[in-house]
Amino acid sequence: MERSITLIALFAALIAALGLIPKFTLAFGVPITAQTLGVMLCGTVLGARRGGLAVLLFLGLVALGLPLLAGGRGGLGVFASPSVGFLIGWPLAAFVAGWFMEQMRNMPVGLAAGVASALGGIVVMYIFGIAGLMVMLDKSMLQSAGLVSAFIPGDIIKAVLAGFITAGLAKARPASLLSRT
Repeated sequence: MERSITLIALFAALIAALGLIPKFTLAFGVPITAQTLGVMLCGTVLGARRGGLAVLLFLGLVALGLPLLAGGRGGLGVFASPSVGFLIGWPLAAFVAGWFMEQMRNMPVGLAAGVASALGGIVVMYIFGIAGLMVMLDKSMLQSAGLVSAFIPGDIIKAVLAGFITAGLAKARPASLLSRT
């Protein structure tokens, strides 16, 4: 129990630390950040339940006003911005990545983590991101999907990185990969 709580807090801190990498905000108000890599790793390393909880903890701290999002953003105002769909989708993205990781036990760890990251950290996150842009920017689904397409190359790179990082962790410390236990 204590180990799970510690790891949930540690991965929430990892997402926050990845926010220190400078953000690049696109014209429609959604930044490109490294924090989505942290969301993917929450799922692939911690599994569905713990990964989702780590992201919920992170978002709870952001909602309380801590400036943990890229660029030092925090507070309830970020949930009224064009990024809201992505933020709301983060816990489910981590959960889905973890769930797929748990289901793909017979697949090599790196490949499973890359696929799980793509399914949770890209597909699921984009569904929420597109919906958020539709609401916040009053755009059609097609227009919002077009805006989100700017993130695809970077997110593919992040999914591949999540696969390599998870595989490296599994090799160095197999017991630390909770998504496979």
